[in-house]
Amino acid sequence: MTVCEMCGKETEVFSAIIEGSELTVCAACGRFGKMLRKPVMRVVKKQAVEKAPGPVETVVTGFASLIRSAREKAGLTQKDFAMSLNEKESIVQKLENGAFVPPISLAKKLEKLLKIKLVEFEQEDEVSNEKRGSGPLTIGDILNVKK
Repeated sequence: MTVCEMCGKETEVFSAIIEGSELTVCAACGRFGKMLRKPVMRVVKKQAVEKAPGPVETVVTGFASLIRSAREKAGLTQKDFAMSLNEKESIVQKLENGAFVPPISLAKKLEKLLKIKLVEFEQEDEVSNEKRGSGPLTIGDILNVKK
């Protein structure tokens, strides 16, 4: 069951040419044009992409103080620093306050400009089959709680 493109009724629809346009319409609206055929509904399954376990890039903890001290050491104001990064001044303020965690791309820009280390590689853990029984995979099997 799909929606008729003319009246919006949720019913079985057909392809029809109405005033030169091919539409999917219900039987009632199909009388205004030439009925062609019943459309074939295709179900497309998305394949799950398994990510190979390996190192994942993350931003170091305490990045806010690192960015602020490096900027001040370089003698830049927040406004000048934001212009050299091609970012808004408010982003720089949020970065230095720790209210905004930079995406990896921005962290790499900051690394180049300030000559500091902000991105580290973290080893991603595999989900072990030892923890779980023979039943289906649960959220608890996947969840890693940081302490």
